[in-house]
Amino acid sequence: MCRYNFWPTMFEKNNLLFIIYPLLLCCQTVQKGDAIFVGVGNILEIIEIGKSVVEVMEHARNNEEKTEMKLFEYLGIINSKLDKLNQQIDAVGTNTISMVQKIVELQLRLNELSDYVNRMNNYYRDYDNYVKNRLAFEVYTVEDFSTKAISSESGSVRTLLERIHALVWTGNDIDSGLMIKLSGALKEVGGDMFCHAKQSPQQVLYNLYNTIAITELKGHIMIQFSYMFHRQYKKGNFTGEEQVMIDRYEERTNKAIEVMRKVMTNASRQLWNCDPKKHVKGETYEEITQLLQGFVQNEVDLNSEGTCRGNCAEYTFTKSYDCFDNLYCRQQRRCNGKIINCQYIDADMSICPANPLSGRRYEYIEYDNGRVFGRKQRCRRGSTKADSWTRWLFWQCSYCFCLCDEQGSHSDRYVNMRPSIADTDNNMIVTGLRFVKKNRIIHLQIQEGKLMERGRVDISTVHWVPVEGYKITDRKIYNHQDYHTFTWENRALDLDDLEAGPGYILTGIRFKEIGSHLNLEIYVTEFDFDTGKLVNPRSTSVWKDNPNTDSSNSNPRTKVHLNQPDIPIRSPSPSVPDSWSDQYIEFTNTDLNRDAGQTTVPFLDAQKLESLQAVPLSGAGLFHKGGPFSGGFITPKLITYDFSKHLKAVDSRIRKC
Repeated sequence: MCRYNFWPTMFEKNNLLFIIYPLLLCCQTVQKGDAIFVGVGNILEIIEIGKSVVEVMEHARNNEEKTEMKLFEYLGIINSKLDKLNQQIDAVGTNTISMVQKIVELQLRLNELSDYVNRMNNYYRDYDNYVKNRLAFEVYTVEDFSTKAISSESGSVRTLLERIHALVWTGNDIDSGLMIKLSGALKEVGGDMFCHAKQSPQQVLYNLYNTIAITELKGHIMIQFSYMFHRQYKKGNFTGEEQVMIDRYEERTNKAIEVMRKVMTNASRQLWNCDPKKHVKGETYEEITQLLQGFVQNEVDLNSEGTCRGNCAEYTFTKSYDCFDNLYCRQQRRCNGKIINCQYIDADMSICPANPLSGRRYEYIEYDNGRVFGRKQRCRRGSTKADSWTRWLFWQCSYCFCLCDEQGSHSDRYVNMRPSIADTDNNMIVTGLRFVKKNRIIHLQIQEGKLMERGRVDISTVHWVPVEGYKITDRKIYNHQDYHTFTWENRALDLDDLEAGPGYILTGIRFKEIGSHLNLEIYVTEFDFDTGKLVNPRSTSVWKDNPNTDSSNSNPRTKVHLNQPDIPIRSPSPSVPDSWSDQYIEFTNTDLNRDAGQTTVPFLDAQKLESLQAVPLSGAGLFHKGGPFSGGFITPKLITYDFSKHLKAVDSRIRKC
């Protein structure tokens, strides 16, 4: 809140500058060099500027010795401050209007809003030109502009303000205003639009509000300028007219805040990535490789006695004991781990081996009964026959199709368990997430940025924090402590939405083990919204998780089932969210018919998950997105900070100092 009891000591009583100095304190844009600290707290600054303009204009009106030069000097300073704020909002606001225009039902209203905003900006461009180049224009030119601005005729600044207000906030009644309608439409459209917009639904509404509010502020300043200009040149006193405009500004602002608190409270704050236009390994996705992989082995090699007395289905958990008579087993890479869930398909087959560098064992397998595992195509390396045989007249030695769980250099199945925490000592917070793989280890990398006052983030400090470069083979690096290893028995990943409590903000993330599950935790720190300072992060920070398990007696986790999953990047349709919080998913092999079980799914979404404009976060999560017959992706989720609680009605009436 601005206080004015120090003015007379800093400036002479009759100097107009002593009137504007407190306003500059209120409306200055925080800067560091040439970088402007931006954030979604802009609307709070807009409200403060508007409130201060009313107060300053009143003091200017009561000041007897006003000069044209001082008036224009004052307005020039105000405009430069507003221009900087406008630059912060314009790009995001324009993007937001363009994005939400995709909603056909609201397109006409949004086009109308866009037209009003453009017309107001045209007015403001002329006004700004008059202020900055005041000596280049005749008094008549500025007087004509001022007259049109405050006119009650259609198209004036005054009329545009009322039209924008009626269109956006009230309509025929409060529930028919554009913002209410838009809020409802965004819920119906769902998340697909927002993952392209890189904004949560609440951010979309809030950034649109920023654009509308600064348009309102521009109009308000031009109207106040026009009345002051007319009074300066003895066209009248205009005290009553000014007060009416002040009252209307207050009414419109408070009505807007009332509506915004309603729609923002009900709007989703979740942010996640859509599928990219083109999948690129290492850039848009990562894989757990060869955790479970389809593998052909004759039953004679699946038992220590080297017999064929049983059948494939009996080998649910075994290993490769030998390579009988150097048959097909000598032509493929051996499974040196566990062999699981074998089954008999047919006696004879043709196998098309894959390029060893691909990570696959087979491109496809064609059985003599006509069944094909994988995608049959030209076999570049030449197919090989693998036929069952009879031993000692009685025993059929059949080839089984099994799953191989083999750790080693061919299998990247490790997840970092070390915490990733922002530099809280320097007031840094988490602003983004993404999966990356380094040294065969999957990391959930964080983006950090410096938190400023009122939820701003200093964009000049935003960067991705490098992940740790350790290897599982390094000394003093331990499984279950530094990293988690997926196996047949331990391959479940918990899917949760985790959110900080009131007054806390996201500052870190990590994985931990709960039984056979890998479980996500978030690190949250207390902070002061007004100052933007983290409050004693070393003592107030806590880890938060959802420790529920799939065997809980009260409310067990449910499993996300994958139906005949294929490699997800093959899917012709974009993947969509199909899981919810308090579930889990198991990494598994792809479908036998579609891919011969050669690939581990789901994949991991490695796209950068960050907001269009860096914002504080209340939480994070993991979910699965997929589609029919797709293995899908494990995708990070961000939960943006809830700014609705900080929108409060303002009283713009003059306070006595």
